[in-house]
Amino acid sequence: MKIVEFDHVSRVYENGSQIFKALDEVSFTLEEGKFIVVLGPSGAGKSTLLNLLGGIDSPTSGHILVDGEDIAGLSSDELADYRASKVGFIFQFYNLIPALTVHENVKLVHENTKNAISATKILEEVGLKEHLKKFPHELSGGEQQRVSIARAIAKNPKILLCDEPTGALDSSTGVLILKLLLNMTREHNKTIVIVTHNQKIAEMADVLIRVKNGKINDYIEQANPISVDDIEW
Repeated sequence: MKIVEFDHVSRVYENGSQIFKALDEVSFTLEEGKFIVVLGPSGAGKSTLLNLLGGIDSPTSGHILVDGEDIAGLSSDELADYRASKVGFIFQFYNLIPALTVHENVKLVHENTKNAISATKILEEVGLKEHLKKFPHELSGGEQQRVSIARAIAKNPKILLCDEPTGALDSSTGVLILKLLLNMTREHNKTIVIVTHNQKIAEMADVLIRVKNGKINDYIEQANPISVDDIEW
C-alpha cells in the first residue's frame, strides 16, 4: 500500500538575487513496510527531502501526501500534530536529555502521543533492559543510539526517518543498529527511510533512491536486497 507520494516537490531558498534549489521538481512514491535508502553526496538534497517528509520544513511548491494527507498545506500546529503522530526521528547524534534516565528519555514521547508503546517494552526489545535507570553519559555510543531508536519507536509511528543513524558508530555497532531498524520493517511493518552517503547501506534496501543536485537520479526497487550479515563492511 502506498504511504508516501512526492508530487513535483521543490524547495527553493533565496538569498538576495541568488536562488538555490535544494529540491527541484521531485516526484516518487513509497510503499508501506519498506526499507528505503536515500543515497547522495553532501548538498545533494537528501536531508532536505527528509526534513520535508518529516514536516520539519515545507515545500516551496508541489504536494507531499502521507497516508493520504497532503502535509504541504498544513499549518504549523497541524504539522506539529503530524510529527507527533505519524513520524519518528533517528539522528546521527542522539539528542538525549542528559538529566533524564534511559527510561525517562523514552517515556517522554508519551506526553504528546496517543498510541505510544510502553517505554519498558521497547527498551527490552533493543537490548537495554538492564540500563533503564542509567543516564546517557553512562552508556556507550551504540547504547545511546539504541535509546534514540527506542524513543522513536515508542511513538508507534508509521514512518521512521533516519539521518545517518550509524555515522558516528563503529562498524560492529552500526551493523547492530541496522539490524534493529530492518527488524522494524520486517516484523512490525514500519516504513524506514534512511538518508546516508554510505553505499554499503544501500545494498540492503528494498528501495534505493539516488539524489544529486536536488533531483532524483535513480529510483531502484531491489527485489533481493543483501542481508546485513552478508555485506562486507
